[in-house]
Amino acid sequence: MRATFNIDGILKTVDLSKPLDLSIPLRASEKNPEAWYLKPPKIEPVKMDDWVAKVSEGASVNFNNIAFNPHAHGTHTECVGHISEEFYSVNEALKTFFFSAEVISLVPEKIGEDQIIPACEIKSALENRNPEAIVIRTLPNTSEKKERHYSNTNWPYLHEEAALLLREKGVKHLLIDLPSVDKEKDEGKLLAHKAFWNYPEKPRYQATITEFIYVPNQVKDGSYLLNLQIASFHNDATPSKPVLYKFI
Repeated sequence: MRATFNIDGILKTVDLSKPLDLSIPLRASEKNPEAWYLKPPKIEPVKMDDWVAKVSEGASVNFNNIAFNPHAHGTHTECVGHISEEFYSVNEALKTFFFSAEVISLVPEKIGEDQIIPACEIKSALENRNPEAIVIRTLPNTSEKKERHYSNTNWPYLHEEAALLLREKGVKHLLIDLPSVDKEKDEGKLLAHKAFWNYPEKPRYQATITEFIYVPNQVKDGSYLLNLQIASFHNDATPSKPVLYKFI
């Protein structure tokens, strides 16, 4: 199935039967990725007295409760409500779901004990392109990212000036393969979040950040169509399923 999109006045075609899924499935397992010092998600059948909602135990249906944290347990999309005193729902922030996107791969720069993604690397990778969305893949890139436990690892993070550059270039949707765009322990400064969302000066309420993605190596750097799918949670963040499509 092919579809044609008008992107900046240029007609571009994609094959919708060939999606490139960037999401990490949520599993009730130690192999589920984790961050922010939380234990794995729980997916358990409802229990009422002696009745267990599991077909293999005599029930007519499987009927599970799921307990997880969207920020800590996998691919999620968040809005400015993640850092604001006022409540804002990501379900209200994201009303359209297809965007022009650029995939870029970057090696974080070692500075002391930190690994930082600087503005100069992003500027060089994007050149003169101004996509609606940017997908950042950090290198090295291995499938181990889909099971990694990030707590107390001081993961790489986006420099404040890099987030500001993306905002100035008009990028509305930032996607990255890390638990957060910010440093794990930064005393609550959240510099990259605040710079990207322009908070609190003039918040960009329709801009989103998607974290904990995984970009397979077969997805090459370049231009794509992004379909940013979210679950309809009335919350600052929601599990999400970003999907790329190559232009034909």
